[in-house]
Amino acid sequence: MNPRLLHYVYGASMLALTLCCLPACKKGVKQQEDELYSRHLQRKVMLTVISTPMPDNNAEINLLVCNDGQLFDQLNIKAIADSLYRKKLLLPLVIVGVHAGNRLEEYGVSEKSGKAVAGGKADHYDSFFNNELYPYAKKKAGVRKFRSVAIAGFGAGGLSALDIAWNHPDKVSSVAVFSGSFSRKEKDNPALDSLAQGMMYEKLKNSRKRPRLQYWFYAGASGVTDIAKDDAEHIAAATYAVIQLLEDKSFITEGDMVYSKGATNNSKAWQQAFPDFLCRAFGR
Repeated sequence: MNPRLLHYVYGASMLALTLCCLPACKKGVKQQEDELYSRHLQRKVMLTVISTPMPDNNAEINLLVCNDGQLFDQLNIKAIADSLYRKKLLLPLVIVGVHAGNRLEEYGVSEKSGKAVAGGKADHYDSFFNNELYPYAKKKAGVRKFRSVAIAGFGAGGLSALDIAWNHPDKVSSVAVFSGSFSRKEKDNPALDSLAQGMMYEKLKNSRKRPRLQYWFYAGASGVTDIAKDDAEHIAAATYAVIQLLEDKSFITEGDMVYSKGATNNSKAWQQAFPDFLCRAFGR
């Protein structure tokens, strides 16, 4: 074959292949890194943003905010979301992973800031979510209001997620807690010496609010998490106590809560459980 003709045929074939691949590429889940300066936290907050292809109708877009966004690559969150979306199991979704700063200070129970062993800036982190991160997510997605909003976290990040969801049911409709630090206590309070009844338990026990939330809990029997410098311990007992309290106070009804049990409290266990939560919160 004439070399020029061969070159032409090869070039045309590659162009056709590229054009054929473009629609498929556009349909995949995307991941990008971003940052947001927080006046409430007085620092730059690194963000990992994962998004499915966006629909023509913005009213169909959902939002998931995750504490401990620095774990996303380790947990393969992008691959999980992409697999579920390609199987048509996932609604249009934006996932914002918030990279932790000082997680023992920023993750906690907002009303107990300064009174707890840790979580002294939990009120600042709550304000960051409400006044800075949520508006950022709406602007990023180009929406005035999301179809639904969930928040999730791991260990102390899970404690924070439940605290924020409870504080802002006007924005958040569901919460996922992976191995939550529900055993965290107030300083020098012998009345809260039970393994299970920590600060969040007391907050729920004394709450007069009855926010309508969907709950998803994971707890492993091993007792502690493998997150460095985390203070999550007695996880299964503490998680069960919180769930039992929610049921006893009629804060939840049948169908409002999923409790997933496992053997361990680590990234491998959370990665295996994460698809179930996504389908629960944002499944078609």
